[in-house]
Amino acid sequence: MSAIAAAPPSRRVLADVVARPSSRARAFALDAALVTAGAAVVALLAQVSIPLWPVPITGQTLGVVVVGAALGARRGAAALITYLLAGLAGLPVFADFTGSLAAVAKPSFGFVIGFIVSAFVAGWFAERAWDRRPALAFLGFAAASAVPFLFGIPYMALILNVVLGLDYSFIGILDAGLFPFLVGGIVKAALAALLIPGAWALVRKVDAAKK
Repeated sequence: MSAIAAAPPSRRVLADVVARPSSRARAFALDAALVTAGAAVVALLAQVSIPLWPVPITGQTLGVVVVGAALGARRGAAALITYLLAGLAGLPVFADFTGSLAAVAKPSFGFVIGFIVSAFVAGWFAERAWDRRPALAFLGFAAASAVPFLFGIPYMALILNVVLGLDYSFIGILDAGLFPFLVGGIVKAALAALLIPGAWALVRKVDAAKK
């Protein structure tokens, strides 16, 4: 039986191509390794950054969507929780090689919280095979890419207007936390919608060669 066929069809993601260990301990170790690797991917792409205040433009969203789709909903969310906790613990995984508990006071921290749900959503669509075709993948990944704004914009408004005592209007908040990221978000969703289906095409080709 191939590695692809071994996974439940309704929940199969790219990570399931990896041969599953026979024991629970080894399966747990593999999942832990995948989660850690996913967090590392997001940390790496976080350093692809264009400085912008109060929220920088980074490659994080691409990493979040790709990790969520590749690992599935639960492992993807776990990877982003690991990423968040690593940053709060002081590891330099946030943008510009930063990381500390003080990050919670930054206007951009709400987006990091939203990444957890975003990865889950990307994984949820992948588990339903939306990641196999570029058009469907783009729709699912675009939806996942929108999730961080649902957390990030209100959090940013709280930090700017309540904590820092500034006076941003509603439009001002959108100018700072939404409008500069729309085109980039679409581009990153489109890129993920090429990468993940492309990876599946390669997996199918390799799997067919084994039969």
